[in-house]
Amino acid sequence: MRAHQRLVVISALIFPAVSKAWSLADFQLPFLTSAAGPGSGSQVVFESVQAENAPLRIAIIGAGAGGSSAAYWISKAAERHERVVHVDVFEKSDYIGGRSTVVYPHDSKSLPSVELGASIFVEVNRNMMRAAKEFNLTLSTFESEADNVLGIWNGQQILIEVNNSGWWGWFDNVKMLWRYGYSSLRKTPKIVGSLIEAFKELYTPSVATWPDLEELGVELKYAHLSAQTAAEYMTSQGVGELFIHEFVEALTRVNYGQNSDEINALMGTVSMATDGAVGVLGGNFQVFEQFLNHSDAKVHLNTKVTGLSFNPPPKAKWTLSVEHEGPPADIPAYDHVIIAAPFASSGITILGSPKTETFLLTPPVEYVRLHVTLFTTIAPQPDPAYFNLPASARVPAFIATTHDGVRHNRKSSVIEVPEPEFNSLNYLYQVKNVKEHGIDEWAVKIFSKETITDEWLAKVFGEGKVTWVHRKEWDAYPKAKPTTEFPPLKAAEGLWYVNAFEPFISTMETETLSSRNIVDNIFEEEFAAGICPPDAELEAKRVACAQSEIECPALYEALASKDGWGGTGAEGRIYGWDC
Repeated sequence: MRAHQRLVVISALIFPAVSKAWSLADFQLPFLTSAAGPGSGSQVVFESVQAENAPLRIAIIGAGAGGSSAAYWISKAAERHERVVHVDVFEKSDYIGGRSTVVYPHDSKSLPSVELGASIFVEVNRNMMRAAKEFNLTLSTFESEADNVLGIWNGQQILIEVNNSGWWGWFDNVKMLWRYGYSSLRKTPKIVGSLIEAFKELYTPSVATWPDLEELGVELKYAHLSAQTAAEYMTSQGVGELFIHEFVEALTRVNYGQNSDEINALMGTVSMATDGAVGVLGGNFQVFEQFLNHSDAKVHLNTKVTGLSFNPPPKAKWTLSVEHEGPPADIPAYDHVIIAAPFASSGITILGSPKTETFLLTPPVEYVRLHVTLFTTIAPQPDPAYFNLPASARVPAFIATTHDGVRHNRKSSVIEVPEPEFNSLNYLYQVKNVKEHGIDEWAVKIFSKETITDEWLAKVFGEGKVTWVHRKEWDAYPKAKPTTEFPPLKAAEGLWYVNAFEPFISTMETETLSSRNIVDNIFEEEFAAGICPPDAELEAKRVACAQSEIECPALYEALASKDGWGGTGAEGRIYGWDC
């Protein structure tokens, strides 16, 4: 197991992210068509009148986790119900994967790839686990086979070092018990476990479809979590302040770039749900390639959608304006459009819908601007002096950070603790060794709020010791402030928004759940049948549950076990995959 495969036990449900580092220049899928071609860029409006009884047409904007999985769910549903559905996927970049993308040290594909963004998924992420199994993708685990120490840095000192032997394994560490106390270490797993148990219902018919995130939050009993900060909620559950502001905050900062007293408790708890962390060997983007490869969708790369216009019947509901290289493509108008990209940064203008203004303005979703710095260095560790350690000290290979030193500045005028200059710093794996290359060299990744300059790298790792650098800046994940309001899944008639789920929970997995729900809703509208055939007995029990005629938890348990629903990872029946 390479060292870089073990770093993300702490980075469990990390953001999806966007990059242009990976290219399809050397690899074309059989379903793929690219709008790129000779000539200058052009602005094109795709519009046509559909013939009576024409097949349903759906446009998907974005080929990341949400868009690719939406195409796959449509294909599954159409096959089950023997319906003809034409799907076009528009992607502004030249690659598939959205915010899941890899780069190679020294830009050499002979070296192991490194995820720039969406690094891992976990055992409870059953769609991702099932997809990897269905598509015969190799998973790599994140178990340590070497010294793997986590340090928590507050900008002035390393507060604690623990052996990173797995999330709950840390709780056996005497130093953790001594510093944070038994109560915090006992209660935190229960908080995480409760969230996971509710989350599992999303893979059974009991919570298969929902009209909006507010209702889903109530059904899963998550509403109180999204309405308060992680610090507030965990304090109310008896978790100690020191543990929250140091250890929990280290996780929320590395996973979502936000402090424990800023991020809501739902996303804060998700940050700690790290059991069974895995990734696809060679890059998680391969899952999304395969979603599209196993769908009937036509993919248009290098094609940026700039506008959507609503047209009343008898025309198809939506026409698209796009920018791309080459001549215009002959693409019809659409009955439905699925936006599967963060709308705020999409540059899309929507016209002709009475609900457009509400969609654009309520509620606004801000994103965290993240700087990712990936580099190689011949320094076996950072300079201990930067961390105020003796020259002979061993610096932890993985350093997470806390904002707590800055908080204490407000309480004391004696010592000023600076804000840490990064969210996390991680030695990933050894790129080269003396025996084969005559030199030892390591790959390192830093997440930060600001640009990590060459001067900073020279200061921390040594002048002339950094041998290659790749920087990426992007809107990585939503600012998950406490809220009970979320963007609409259905923005207007025939217009759907996958990324409405992001401020609720932001992961690759939840994008696939959001897209499944949207496809379910579209098929219910068009054909009175969702992804899976209707279950009359189930619907009757759901109504009884909603009317408090039976106990809902008991219903969910019965449904999960009925006909094999439930299970872990890729095993057992999963709604959407199995009907």
